[in-house]
Amino acid sequence: QVQLVESGGGLVQPGGSLRLSCVASGITFGAYVMSWYRQAPGKERGLVATITTAGGSANYGDSVKGRFTISRDNAKNMVYLQMNSLKPEDTAVYYCRAQGPRGLWWGQGTQVTVSS
Repeated sequence: QVQLVESGGGLVQPGGSLRLSCVASGITFGAYVMSWYRQAPGKERGLVATITTAGGSANYGDSVKGRFTISRDNAKNMVYLQMNSLKPEDTAVYYCRAQGPRGLWWGQGTQVTVSS
């Protein structure tokens, strides 16, 4: 059984930071491209960041470039999203996604709220 479990969301003031984590089980983690997506109320789910299987390359959505950093630890089956300089428009549910040999899986999401 494949599971992706996100954690680390919460309420933060504008300009603050949060670090999201996602732990995967049931897959050969190092064979999967890992991504973070987000969905705000009334909006479509969109890509935040993607990292390659060995972590050598990452891509970011235009709205988060220079503020967010995706990383992974294949020994721990973990992917992270470090979010700095948070803005109210970053408020959304953040989802972890794994794509690889056995298909595509999503986590259940973690809420991030940026508000003063």
